Amino acid sequence: MLAYYVEWHLKQCLAPLLFEDEEIDDGSLNVIKASRSESAQSKERKKRNQENLPVHSFRTLLEDLGTICLNTVECTIREGSYRFSKITRPTQLQQKALDLLGVSLICTQ
Repeated sequence: MLAYYVEWHLKQCLAPLLFEDEEIDDGSLNVIKASRSESAQSKERKKRNQENLPVHSFRTLLEDLGTICLNTVECTIREGSYRFSKITRPTQLQQKALDLLGVSLICTQ
């Protein structure tokens, strides 16, 4: 049950990047079948949102976000050996998703 709750909240936050309808009134769902808003129809037609970013299904957006990874770089030079970690630079779409979720890739301990 918790997974569905988390998924619902993620879809609400990421709605501008998904094929989800952003302008739907949840209260009207119990009474009549809701018609899709013009913005949702436009996203489906163009496969782009108002910021010209590609729109995804929830699954494909998570797959895209899954390509962000932490790389360990090792350099050996005459003065010594150095090792550091580097997070891949997010694409414009990935950064927008992170911003919508309020998540930063920079973690401090």
